Amino acid sequence: MNSYLIRNVSVLGAAPTDLLLRDGVVAEAGPGLSAPGAGVVDADGLVALPGLVDLHTHLREPGREDAETVETGSRAAALGGYTAVCAMANTSPVADTAGVVEQVWRLGREAGLVDVQPIGAVTVGLAGERLAELGAMADSAARVRIFSDDGHCVADPRLMRRALEYVKAFDGIIAQHAEEPRLTEGAQMHEGEVSARLGLTGWPAVAEEAIIARDVLLAEHVGSRLHVCHVSCAGSVEVLRQAKARGVRVTAEVTPHHLLLTDALVSGRSELASPALASNWSPAGAYDPVYKVNPPLRTATDIAALRAALVDGVIDIIATDHAPHAMEDKECEWAYARPGMLGLETALSIALDVLGPEWDLIAERMSRTPARIAGLTEHGHDPAPGVPANLTLVDPAARRVIDPAESASRSRNTPYARMTLPGRIVATFLRGEATVLDGKAVK
Repeated sequence: MNSYLIRNVSVLGAAPTDLLLRDGVVAEAGPGLSAPGAGVVDADGLVALPGLVDLHTHLREPGREDAETVETGSRAAALGGYTAVCAMANTSPVADTAGVVEQVWRLGREAGLVDVQPIGAVTVGLAGERLAELGAMADSAARVRIFSDDGHCVADPRLMRRALEYVKAFDGIIAQHAEEPRLTEGAQMHEGEVSARLGLTGWPAVAEEAIIARDVLLAEHVGSRLHVCHVSCAGSVEVLRQAKARGVRVTAEVTPHHLLLTDALVSGRSELASPALASNWSPAGAYDPVYKVNPPLRTATDIAALRAALVDGVIDIIATDHAPHAMEDKECEWAYARPGMLGLETALSIALDVLGPEWDLIAERMSRTPARIAGLTEHGHDPAPGVPANLTLVDPAARRVIDPAESASRSRNTPYARMTLPGRIVATFLRGEATVLDGKAVK
């Protein structure tokens, strides 16, 4: 099907209208459209958003196809309303050469469900010792513009400075996993009252704050672009606020789970930042590794600061940090479990809980701004005549109970199991072709 007529849809909450998708673009918009031969989508009660863009996705391929593949992760993304994702470099082999990033890029094109934009490693093998082939990856078919050792901090300040200087030549970005490793050795969860009570080694907030403070100074000195991954602490928000006030070229992301889940879940307490979602829900239980993530779940005070920063723009975007893991890497003792949570299929629902039906703000934080940061020029456009037809249709009135067995991901490590979440993705279109219809993947 090369054309679709979407009837009676509300674009970003506006009055209902029709959209005609043809030849990869929104061809027409207005009430009462007709298009013989086009597929018709009844969108009464639905909201149209620009296709979501995720700046932080782990697709695991190559190397850990038992946890996820580019195809299964792309399908999960489409079902979550995404039309583009940026794939992190911590694969096996690491995406630190032109060959590996081109492999990931081609696998994304073959899957054809979302645009997969590889992120290249900053250092060879994520080892933090010498710079990877940044220029070669930038010049490759994948046209890499974001580089990150995510999962590892670029801890050496001299190496971080060199990386910032190198990517400045082509307006690239270094995306930092902010964690001072000498302060988090052996850490198992957030350092605080809960960790002390459980006897688990703590991951102090200052380990994140210190690296962000250092890196914004380096970015300011070099005049380069810095992006801070998965901000999790109230103190980090204040560092970012001051840096932005000085004009530092820094952007930042927050994950859905850091906007909702508290460290109390590790002890088995049903503590969420949302009373509505906490009702009629119980956590998995004390020491359940589904709640183990890096950076760790923080306190309710941190979550309140992150939510406020997301609204006022100190934190620029929501990024999922979708981190699938094979069963044996999660269903084991806490100390041996791998950190990470699924996020692609539930992110918009968490955003609805945090931001409410503020559709323009949701579009800004989950589509326009991440597309602009990543340089994905075909994405992040509100549905209107002449723009690429990358969009998603949401039923804001729907409620759904999360069942891990129904996930399109190859993994099942969602922290939202049995939780009733607001909103449902009804359809997703990539360049006018349906990837999701009636809430189900088309291919």
